[in-house]
Amino acid sequence: MKYRRRFKEAKALSRRMIPVARRVLGQNDMLTLKMRWLYGYVLYEDDRATLDHLREAVNTLGQVERTARRVLGGSHPVTEEIEDDLRAARAALGAQEAVPK
Repeated sequence: MKYRRRFKEAKALSRRMIPVARRVLGQNDMLTLKMRWLYGYVLYEDDRATLDHLREAVNTLGQVERTARRVLGGSHPVTEEIEDDLRAARAALGAQEAVPK
C-alpha cells in the first residue's frame, strides 16, 4: 500500500491532542515530545506549507529540540533526529523567504 501524506489530518489531530498529552502526561513525557515533533515535521514537510507554517515548524521544532536535549541528552537518537528535522525546517523556511514576492 502506498504511503499517503495526509498532512491536513495530521495537523488537525495534533492540534487537538497535544494539549491533552501535555496535561495528562506532562511536558517532558516521551509521547508528548514525539507528538510535538511530529506536528513540527508535518508543518514543514507539506508541499503546500505557507511561510507561516514554516515559521511555526521552526518554532515548534526548536522548542522540542531544547526539551529533548534537556530531558534525553544531546547524544540521544531522538534528539539527533529532531535536530535533523529542525535543520531541514530552517532550510525550507530560508528557501521560502528567499523567493521574490
